Amino acid sequence: MGRREEGLRDRKGGSSDVSRRARADVDEDLRSGNWGLPLTVLVVGMFMSILDTDIVNVAVPTMQREFGSTTDQVQWVATIYTLALGIVVPASGWLGDRFGLDRIYNVALVAFAAGSALCGVAWSLNSLLFFRVVQAIGGGLMPAVSMAMLYKIVPPQKLGVAMGLFGLGVLFAPTVGPTIGGYLVEYVNWRLIFYINVPIGALGLVAALMVLPRFASHTGQRFDLGGFTAISIGLFALLLALSKGADWGWASYRVLGLFALGAFMLAIFAVVELSVSQPLLDVHVFRYPNFTNSLILISFLMAGLFGLYFYIPLFLQEGEGLGALQAGLLLLLPALLTGLTMPFAGKAYDKVGARWPAAIGCLVVAYGTYLMRNVTPDTPRGTLVLWMCVRNIGMGIAFMPIMATSMAGMPSAEVNRASAVSNIAQRVSSAFGLAVMTSLLTTQMAQQYASRASLSVAGMAADPHLSGGPLLGWQGAVQTAAFGGGLGDLFLVTAGGTALCALMALMLPAKPGAGGGMMMMEGGPAPPVEAVEAVATAAMAAEPEPAAAAPRPRPRTTTTRRTPTGPPVAAAVATSEAEAV
Repeated sequence: MGRREEGLRDRKGGSSDVSRRARADVDEDLRSGNWGLPLTVLVVGMFMSILDTDIVNVAVPTMQREFGSTTDQVQWVATIYTLALGIVVPASGWLGDRFGLDRIYNVALVAFAAGSALCGVAWSLNSLLFFRVVQAIGGGLMPAVSMAMLYKIVPPQKLGVAMGLFGLGVLFAPTVGPTIGGYLVEYVNWRLIFYINVPIGALGLVAALMVLPRFASHTGQRFDLGGFTAISIGLFALLLALSKGADWGWASYRVLGLFALGAFMLAIFAVVELSVSQPLLDVHVFRYPNFTNSLILISFLMAGLFGLYFYIPLFLQEGEGLGALQAGLLLLLPALLTGLTMPFAGKAYDKVGARWPAAIGCLVVAYGTYLMRNVTPDTPRGTLVLWMCVRNIGMGIAFMPIMATSMAGMPSAEVNRASAVSNIAQRVSSAFGLAVMTSLLTTQMAQQYASRASLSVAGMAADPHLSGGPLLGWQGAVQTAAFGGGLGDLFLVTAGGTALCALMALMLPAKPGAGGGMMMMEGGPAPPVEAVEAVATAAMAAEPEPAAAAPRPRPRTTTTRRTPTGPPVAAAVATSEAEAV
């Protein structure tokens, strides 16, 4: 037994050496806590890419006049960007593995800035549409790659704070987009909404080259062409149907055919990914309960978030007669409160986990949205801003803990692909939420208009002077009131869905970082020393008593096995250098 105990102590020492060598793979600056500067660079890139998704909507009427296009034609400026994102994002995980996350981020930044400059010099609508595709290449890669890098460079115990800062690009950009776009369109030139990205992108590239850590590339990664083709066609058809369903008619053959094609190709994609050795997107990431639950919650919140962010400025401009800049300024205070709330929500996640911040935040969002059900053109602006502040505070509380826990226990080798899956879900859910809200709002507005108009028919018939200008004014008032009533119904439905999200949030872990260990820069997570020692003890106990003249042991390598609840752990650990007998 003496020799077995001595061998066990040697193996324990070897396990510590293995763990230390694994931890040494991490950049020293990051391991010592200096991850704030790289995170700032990622936040700027994330903010810029998401800002451009919404800022363009403000300039649509101006571009329509300049290019002499119809409303349906100029709306393709936003639609084609969304379609291009659906093609680019699925490849982000493979590109990050194959060429290194930092290299792909830099290329995406250059592509986005170059595409923005080209959009600014567009001489026709067709040229603008082509340059928007170039811009979408960078705009689609940056969010997915940035999220993957964040999960690899930030220590687990600081993940909540980091996600609170990172979320500024996710939630803050869509809110301030109308303000910035409204100012540039009204007082300067609409082309500046594209030109403004060029100097920001150039500075961001210099900062990225200086401060971002280097990530290894894996040259053995083969590109899954079949899977990429299937998911590209599927997402293109699905996003096109969601974007154009309200214009073409949800029951039209074009829309129904696109939905059928999208569903069929996504089913083909799932079959292909389960049958190839190196899939484009690893669908096995859904076996992690925290990732799956968080992804469902994020999808619901994103659907409501971007849908209401589209219709609230529209109501302020059409219902209350505000300009684009005035409407944007009213949204600025709620946006600032969201930005101030997220870092505190991140700290709460680091202390108590995701369950209670997410559940409480969803309830606050539901309550704020429920208050907005009474919105009318006569609602005081201060009251409307107060309701939006309540809703945005809840969004800041809930969103970041949910995002932080989605990949907190994910093995490092799967983070890139999981980040791509998460970004695809966010893109599709945003388009889906806007499409569903548009359909619901159109139906409710028709009902509201019919009921309000019928109540006024008798009075209009009894007044022979109600004609010409007064008649047009009456019709406009009824349409505006119907818009407000339909929007109130939309808020009510959204509030109910968000309340259900609060119940789903109770399924999230109650402890921070539950479900996995620390993620390393390369090679996956290092196993805790205690776990390594426990496995080594069990391995030694199963071995027979060595003979007195046993030969010097050969070096053994670490092998892994996968448990159903967490990342790979060491199945057997031995020193890589033979110890003297």
